[in-house]
Amino acid sequence: MILPQFKKISFKSYKPGKSQLSRIKNVIKLSANESALGSSPKVKKVINSKINLSKYPDNKSTKLRLEISKKFRCEFEQIICGAGSDEIIQIICQLFLKPKDEVIVPQYSFLMYRIYSKIVGAKVIFSKENHFKVSVGEIIKKVNKKTKIVFLANPNNPTGTYLDKKELINLRKKLNKKILLVIDDAYQEFMIDKEYSSGLEIFKKSENVFILRTFSKIYGLASLRIGWGYGHKKIIDALYNIKPPFNVNKLAQLCAIESLKDKKFVKRSIRHNLIWNKKIKNEMNQHNIFSNKISANFLLLNFKKCKFSANFIRKKLENKSILLREMKTYGINNCLRLTIGNSRENKIFLKAMRSIFNNV
Repeated sequence: MILPQFKKISFKSYKPGKSQLSRIKNVIKLSANESALGSSPKVKKVINSKINLSKYPDNKSTKLRLEISKKFRCEFEQIICGAGSDEIIQIICQLFLKPKDEVIVPQYSFLMYRIYSKIVGAKVIFSKENHFKVSVGEIIKKVNKKTKIVFLANPNNPTGTYLDKKELINLRKKLNKKILLVIDDAYQEFMIDKEYSSGLEIFKKSENVFILRTFSKIYGLASLRIGWGYGHKKIIDALYNIKPPFNVNKLAQLCAIESLKDKKFVKRSIRHNLIWNKKIKNEMNQHNIFSNKISANFLLLNFKKCKFSANFIRKKLENKSILLREMKTYGINNCLRLTIGNSRENKIFLKAMRSIFNNV
């Protein structure tokens, strides 16, 4: 027998944060930046309702796009929905990139930007960061005639740092107009800094900026895999030509619609995140574990000045059934990423950290 030949994959696949431990049923998972409070009660009503599963979902997510356009005051025809924002990243790469094209991503950034770029044969160029913050100057240094896309999450995952409004506008001005700037607004709802503005707010009318949004974070719909993108109508039309049919399932569409309507739940999630971010950050500082300025629903914990290493703490926490995200996958040494959990999970985490430092 002869095995048909296939592409050689020379890069590592995405490695998600650890979600379970052997022989332990009830772990506290603070490794994937998931919603601390789950999803809106309105979403739970949809899940408990009778849905006809034998029919295909709306191929263009029409009702959901109408709800998005109404809530965010943007053009219906410039919205596309996907099975997570990951899928939209994938089809953007398929649409814009060919072999030997170049894509610029910050040194420490969401892994799927580089993975989908490499799958289509593009070369990924990394721009240096300053103290874990994206540098506009370093991005511009990497631009050449082969550059087609610059990917940027703002706030950035996994570092939690961000560019303010002026810095984002400056980046777009300095880039060649033919380069597509993709701004991932995945965590924008959590932002409290007055100097910050989301990509959607700034570039809603731009032709060469594409915005990504997700329902996985503040809306708590990670398991349903749903996100959306916003760009010039010609780009959106082209993406519709290549996207998979019926890519967003019916339950995801219905739950996303209801989640957008629940302003109280979103406000409660923002308040919860801010309160616990401050508490945890302050207590970590007492152990000489420092982190980014409060931004998203996670903290990048830096153990450089701590008497214990990140790996030591990670193992000690796992012995207590608490999971944090290791950072070596991202090329970051001696750091862990901590998701802000619910009140019970956060209290258990803090108690565990006190125990480690008091008893070792």
